[in-house]
Amino acid sequence: MYLSRLTALPGVSGDEGAVRCFIKEQIAPYCDRVETDKMGNLLAFKKGYANCGKTLMLCAHMDEVGLIASRITEEGFVTFKTVGGIDPRVLISKRVCVGKQAHPGVIGRRAIHLLSAEERKQMPKIKDLYIDIGAKNKKEAEKKVKVGDYIVFDSAYREFGDGLIKAKALDDRAGCAALIEAAKTDCAWDVCFAFTVQEEVGLRGAKVCGKHVAPDFVVVVEGTTCSDLPETKERMVSTRLAKGVALSFIDGSTCYNRSLVQAVYDLAKTNDIPIQFKQTATGGNDAGALHLAAGGIKTVSLSVPARYIHSPSSVIARSDYQAMLDLIQCLMKEVQHVYIA
Repeated sequence: MYLSRLTALPGVSGDEGAVRCFIKEQIAPYCDRVETDKMGNLLAFKKGYANCGKTLMLCAHMDEVGLIASRITEEGFVTFKTVGGIDPRVLISKRVCVGKQAHPGVIGRRAIHLLSAEERKQMPKIKDLYIDIGAKNKKEAEKKVKVGDYIVFDSAYREFGDGLIKAKALDDRAGCAALIEAAKTDCAWDVCFAFTVQEEVGLRGAKVCGKHVAPDFVVVVEGTTCSDLPETKERMVSTRLAKGVALSFIDGSTCYNRSLVQAVYDLAKTNDIPIQFKQTATGGNDAGALHLAAGGIKTVSLSVPARYIHSPSSVIARSDYQAMLDLIQCLMKEVQHVYIA
């Protein structure tokens, strides 16, 4: 399983190089051609056995949410901006690694007993947080980090409970891992395994590779919100852990092709692959850009439900990951029967 190694790599949006190098090394033996476009997307192509002239794109994004250093204070602390959508409440007291040398740091805020009663009621603001890298002053801090350095969460991969996995960047290294495994499967159509950049900051990589490859059918492979937590109202539950791969019919950026959604759902049921519908319409993914590219591309989205998504410690179920992989491989074998022109 590639997931433990992939989640350990740094890859904040705009700095996906380490992830790209690892994926290229792993997937190249199973593909006919691998290239990197000007945006930084990694595209791995595999010839289909039916020679029908059609292309299936399987897409997962390499980037993760994180931080970027914006200023070094006179006291030697590092202030930062978020890269991608992060709830400030998950940041306080979390360990991070700063810059290419992965200097250790801790995200801090004024102690609670120094906050006013009103401040204690308010959500913390990013401008009030800082990173302590152990420097005595600005001059010492500047020897270790600089403005513009990327900052990643320092959170180890752990398996726990009944088949659960905790790690950073499961959105969307789970998708990346699944596509590397899927590359070992033969497909009737030609396949482009697309590993995109900068999804978390506006689907930027997908906008480029969708137009470049112009596939006939796209399957976006993602991580999505899982809100099966205590006191969550039933109507707000998006997906449930350990209930199978999640299939979207609508979200904040895409109305998915309903005929293909039904065909993929039926394929999963026929092959006894656990599947569930994502039942909220919030969020979005690379499908938002891909379904609009090259004159319009038919698109579906498969996701692994992830608790505490966009945090240092997301949680997925191994069984949901396996269901997603099984469905991708099944779809590759049956794409000629599933695709509806």
